[in-house]
Amino acid sequence: MAEVKRVSVEKIYRLMMEVFTKLGVPKDEAKICADVLIESDLRGIESHGVGRLKMYYDRIKAGVQFVDTKIDVINDFKAIAVWDGNHGMGHVISQRAMQSAIDRAKEFGIGCVAVRNSTHYGICGYYAKMACDQNMVGINVTNARPSIAPLFGVAPMLGTNPICFGAPTNKKYPFIYDAATSISQRGKVEVYGRADKPTPEGWAIDSEGNSYTETHQLLKDLVAGNASMIGLGGMEEHTGGHKGFGLAVMVEILSAALQAGSFMEQLHGWNEKGERVPYKLGHLFIAMDISKFTDLDDFKRISGDILTRLQESPKRPDKDRIWVAGEKEYYTEKDIRTNGIPVNDSLQENIDLMLSELNIQDFEI
Repeated sequence: MAEVKRVSVEKIYRLMMEVFTKLGVPKDEAKICADVLIESDLRGIESHGVGRLKMYYDRIKAGVQFVDTKIDVINDFKAIAVWDGNHGMGHVISQRAMQSAIDRAKEFGIGCVAVRNSTHYGICGYYAKMACDQNMVGINVTNARPSIAPLFGVAPMLGTNPICFGAPTNKKYPFIYDAATSISQRGKVEVYGRADKPTPEGWAIDSEGNSYTETHQLLKDLVAGNASMIGLGGMEEHTGGHKGFGLAVMVEILSAALQAGSFMEQLHGWNEKGERVPYKLGHLFIAMDISKFTDLDDFKRISGDILTRLQESPKRPDKDRIWVAGEKEYYTEKDIRTNGIPVNDSLQENIDLMLSELNIQDFEI
């Protein structure tokens, strides 16, 4: 079994800053990128934290993601804006877009920023939490490179297209729902790959609709378009059925049509000559100022009461508690801050490679 050690949050954060700045990301923007990634690790989402650092490294080195983030304002009308991210750092584009939505909500009650030509932005929950921290409701969605088959289909047509909703409560944590519209997503398969484990039955299918569990080959075939993650298509008993399919299409529309952006097969990251090109992702960020709707304390009390009623409702005999979104992550963060972030052998190899190629000396993980 691959060795898993625990490394302090502070050390992993410093690693991210070293790598991003050495690649040429301005220091203030590297901090935003590191903030987003470390939030994922703190919440126990290994697929989108330091484990993703090598992916950004590879894309920057390949020239399909730019370290200088230049944002063009395409449209700006009171509560609404449309931006072009010009293939810069998705975390920077998205942090600024959500902050702009929050600022607009303070003035108009609601703010909405649509983004085109962006790149992978980490976990959606980071941006919803930005709104929650300022006593607002936060909503955001993004499309992604195709890896999901439509209902009853086998070809990868849609991204995992996550939906995120965050709301402050009177508990120690906000309610933050952050989930792909598929039964699982590529990042979790990558976690299985780093651990040299098979992909669970029912997560992916080949072009014939058969279940696909050989993780390393699956990841190669997902890039080549020869396999699909399911949750929208394939074996219906393992999918989100018409609900997951419909929600994924909704996210695709919100992430592409409002901003005249790219969609579906246009997000593969390859051109017709087989050359790598930017991914051209689209996002949508919404912030709602609760105080413009109702009393803030009433909102937090009612939201908290909803969660409490659910947590205290009758449980299955084989379960000891009912969790709500945001609760488990709250306790996970306490453990991670105390015991460190898990680093297995595969992740260690990627870290060592980046440190070596960037000539970052006197720094070990």
